Amino acid sequence: MQDPRDKAAGSPHEAARTSEGKAADIERLIAPTVTDLGYEIVRVQITGATGRQTLQVMAERPDGTMTIGDCADLSASISAILDVEDPIAGRYSLEVSSPGLDRPLTRLKDFETWAGFEARLEMTVPQGGRRRFRGSLRGLEGTEVLLQNFEDNKLYRLPFAHLGRGKLVLTDELIAATAHRRPSTDESETEI
Repeated sequence: MQDPRDKAAGSPHEAARTSEGKAADIERLIAPTVTDLGYEIVRVQITGATGRQTLQVMAERPDGTMTIGDCADLSASISAILDVEDPIAGRYSLEVSSPGLDRPLTRLKDFETWAGFEARLEMTVPQGGRRRFRGSLRGLEGTEVLLQNFEDNKLYRLPFAHLGRGKLVLTDELIAATAHRRPSTDESETEI
């Protein structure tokens, strides 16, 4: 069976690392609605201690935009699902946001979209004797992320299946390249 997170991540056949654990369960609950409303899930995570937890949902439209109104609409829809399903014990806050400029890289398509920009990647399995990399994204070859490492200028082929975390680094080049996008919000927060 196809995991709904893959559909929410962009394409029904695209691999994604958008959540884990309890957050992955919640993502499976909300993904069909998020997708039906025209958004893609970038990441779902739960932070904080019991009773003070925050459920963070990062999403965007397929064109990469996310307005304050989009966040509010998506927050209301997700909130309705969570009210019925009640997947988190106790009180928590729901935070719906755009991924921002220094966004997490969680989907294969992110590495193509953001090729040429600086990123930090952390692998779950060492690659070439190391787990952490910082360099310029060079796209994909199949399911391998290509990264030109700054330390040794070597081109690494990093298996997406072993990616722990990935994120763009906020640089002047990134700011200039994304200046044309519509304004986005940091978050829309709802206490539940």
